Amino acid sequence: MAAAFQVGDARVTRIPELHWDNARPHKLYPDIDAEALAIFGPYLTPGSFNPVTGGLAQGTHAWLVQVAGLTILVDTATGNDKPLPAAPALDHLHTSFLEHLAAAGVQPEQVDTVLHTHIHADHVGWNTRLHNGKWVPTFPKARHVFSVIEARYGASNDGIDPAPDLPPEILGRPDHRPLPRVYTDSMLPVIEAGLGEAIIIDGQDLLAGFSFHPTPGHSIDHASIRLRSDGEDAWFTGDVMHHPLQVYRPDLRSVYCEFVQPAECSRRWFLREAAESGSLCFTSHFAETGAGYVRRRPEGFAWEFAQPNVGDAR
Repeated sequence: MAAAFQVGDARVTRIPELHWDNARPHKLYPDIDAEALAIFGPYLTPGSFNPVTGGLAQGTHAWLVQVAGLTILVDTATGNDKPLPAAPALDHLHTSFLEHLAAAGVQPEQVDTVLHTHIHADHVGWNTRLHNGKWVPTFPKARHVFSVIEARYGASNDGIDPAPDLPPEILGRPDHRPLPRVYTDSMLPVIEAGLGEAIIIDGQDLLAGFSFHPTPGHSIDHASIRLRSDGEDAWFTGDVMHHPLQVYRPDLRSVYCEFVQPAECSRRWFLREAAESGSLCFTSHFAETGAGYVRRRPEGFAWEFAQPNVGDAR
């Protein structure tokens, strides 16, 4: 049974793709020091950190939201068959993601909207699938919503359309570039099919209680997505953080952060916001249920996993 949560009138179900039990910390967080796990390892749950091996548990997944008669996906994980040689763990996958979606009672043609926190390989991959040697939309009736800046930067990164004004000066020089072909393989077919909607990330209400809020740094125009429903709030964090360890040590960047200092600033802003609001947070890479709460502690923040509060999502 998939992990499912009720947020006001919205039902939120985790759709899993990949899981790693023993990821090497220094491979994912290049600035990590011995002190990080020595001090904060005891705060981490066994499903997220193995103190014997020193390995971290992470994964990839999407979130299915059913609210106001709409079927919505927040991000679409990595996808099958995607050529990603620079990220071997994601290269040419063959996973059961669509089967997991079907187990939640949803077929691809039933998805009304796809909301994207950012355009990275492991968040937009299932936008398309390989059919007769061509990438075609997986969700043929869905409106795909994404940052106009993310899309322009992705097109420029793939050599399709130059964007000399990007990145904006306020972010500084990029510390890391997006993986190649992500826009070409996973975004362009959707846009060419007339299914794309590029927006400005400004916190304005979009649909069914959703709004996109700027948390740039991990990517050029990364958004964390807020859901308000029947007096309750939740956040879809995207990659503002990747593992509970970063809740305790927000200075730790991931290896894929494009703009390191802005990413840390966004992470610290988000942790304050989530702790003060008490909102349920749906993460993109945390293991276990993937959802939980940021709590205040005397010298920073702590993470508390949430447990599903509804049964079968169907």
